[in-house]
Amino acid sequence: MPDHIPTISNEAVAAIVGGYHGDPFAILGPHPLGKKGFVIRTFLPQAASAAVLLNGQTHPLHSIHEEGFYELVLPKQKERPAYQLELTYLDGRTQLLEDPYRFPTAFTGSRTELYENMGAHLITHEGVPGVRFAVWAPAAERVSVIGTFNQWDGRRHPMRKHHDFGTWEIFIPHLAAGDLYKYEVKTPFRGYMVSKSDPVGFFAEMRPNTASVVWDVDSYDWQDHDWVNSRAERQALTKPMNVYEVHLASWRRKNGWEWLTYRELADQLVAYVVEMGYTHLELLPVAEHPFDGSWGYQVTGYFAPTSRFGTPDDFKYFVDACHRANIGVILDWVPAHFPKDQHGLSFFDGTYLYEHADPRQGEHPDWGTLIFNYGRDEIRRFLVDNALFWIDKYHIDGLRVDAVASMLYLDFSREAGQWIPNPYGGRENLEAIRLLREMNDTLHGRFPGVLTIAEESTAWPGVTRPTSEGGLGFDLKWNMGWMNDTLRYMGNDPIYRSYHQSSLTFSLLYAFSEKFVLPLSHDEVVHLKRSIVDKMPGDEWQKFANARMLYAYQYAHPGRKLNFMGNEIGQWAEWQESKALDWYLLERGPYHKGMQAFTRAVNHLYKNEPALHAADDSWEGFTWIDFRDAVHSVLIFMRQLPGTAEHLLVACNFTPQVRGRYRVGVPQPACMPKC
Repeated sequence: MPDHIPTISNEAVAAIVGGYHGDPFAILGPHPLGKKGFVIRTFLPQAASAAVLLNGQTHPLHSIHEEGFYELVLPKQKERPAYQLELTYLDGRTQLLEDPYRFPTAFTGSRTELYENMGAHLITHEGVPGVRFAVWAPAAERVSVIGTFNQWDGRRHPMRKHHDFGTWEIFIPHLAAGDLYKYEVKTPFRGYMVSKSDPVGFFAEMRPNTASVVWDVDSYDWQDHDWVNSRAERQALTKPMNVYEVHLASWRRKNGWEWLTYRELADQLVAYVVEMGYTHLELLPVAEHPFDGSWGYQVTGYFAPTSRFGTPDDFKYFVDACHRANIGVILDWVPAHFPKDQHGLSFFDGTYLYEHADPRQGEHPDWGTLIFNYGRDEIRRFLVDNALFWIDKYHIDGLRVDAVASMLYLDFSREAGQWIPNPYGGRENLEAIRLLREMNDTLHGRFPGVLTIAEESTAWPGVTRPTSEGGLGFDLKWNMGWMNDTLRYMGNDPIYRSYHQSSLTFSLLYAFSEKFVLPLSHDEVVHLKRSIVDKMPGDEWQKFANARMLYAYQYAHPGRKLNFMGNEIGQWAEWQESKALDWYLLERGPYHKGMQAFTRAVNHLYKNEPALHAADDSWEGFTWIDFRDAVHSVLIFMRQLPGTAEHLLVACNFTPQVRGRYRVGVPQPACMPKC
């Protein structure tokens, strides 16, 4: 007769040992045996032997499978036991462990923000510190937490499934911040099993590694209370908004090649932005991404600031430093698509969970990426709560939403037969429209004063109109028409500009149809488009004179301002994400230093003159004086502060020809200093 008769079937034991049991909590941990007390079962493949430590007494566990399945019957135990496991290894070492399977669920499934429920959270559960993991994978047959703490063995910590939510959850005692983990997902698709990063992970390993990292996103001691409390006033649309767009990896480097950390950027970049007179920093995506060459626009870790420059707390320090210097922070946010990397969101649980199954809806033809299924409630919640997350946990002041046009149109970049119409036969993506409206309404409701900015390159109506009036609900929209027309005009030799005057004046036909930002962004200085200075005609002197003219006109034209890093120093070369800006140019000749000084001067002028920004969205802030003098390529207009006598006269001469004794009309007599 054997010393111990197992209380469960061989098939159940084999399923646990083989890593394919779908309900491990039904087998492992303590379970009542009716009037026979309790049985404790555990799977410890790393141990040579094991025992239960209960009420100061040690009870050896019985091995019922050679792979490490153990069982112990406690015949006198009447209540669920709170025990520990004592492991003995082959080399004689012992270790005392808490059994994750003795704990009841720590998952509530409440309808608070996704990031408060899902992901890895440091908690204390029944008096024991550890980490609660939760991941959404409704079709999975088994999901396990794997990591350095269990030798990446998916059999060791299979999770409990909550069928109502399609969520898997487990509390693992005594894990701490910094521990690496992934989810091993056994799928129903032809035995496919895959290791995934946490979709709601708060930190990630440095590429090329792809594990998630346990982190406490609530531990940072913020010092920006004054800024946050006055954000709505500071970012009112009547206030100046002059944005310096930055790619953190290539703004500046140390030792010629090494990235600056978030904390070094907090010292160097913030000081530079303050000195130059910008009001906001806009960061190309900082959410975790595997490929440097994507510039951050192919995201795998939507809730994790990239580890390239430090920890999440280091990034918070950077944002904190910006706010303490009165600089707002805008993040590029990418809900339009995500990459196919195996460790990311694609085919997550053996089904098309985050993306559309049909490639006519689910694949982006231009970027080789996948498109979110905006029709699923869970996906909209994932994205809306992700937007909330950056405002809530990182105090971000605005989101610039990338590639909105690709979201709005079902036929974006597709030929006939490559797309599926909406239920009404149209090309509008009704599900994406719903997402954008929901995102804008939710953010504005929760965080008044936070800005949402659309990169929308078409004439879609009402992008910045409230959702209650049928609009998309954005605060601002990039004015791509102004950018394209103005750069095309400035690229002409001045002798030919008289034939293209309408390229400048056309923008005022629609300047107040939306609330605009005027961008000279990173997209205009890459892919053989040449830098801003190099786009200009003429010799070196003429190129810099034209660039100064362009920037002055941008600052005088209605609309908020945005310039990509390097524009302000007259960078010659196109931007490359793999190297720093050519700061050495400031020491070579007068042109680059002069460009920087000019930019600094107009930045401060713009910020200090209310007439240049207080009425950017209506004709009350703008009056034409003369737009008909195409022969001389001259534009003259007024910027004014409504309700006051403050007016600024702007005269633009887009040729190198001096215009002496040029008569300019004004609406009222000007008062000279001695009058």
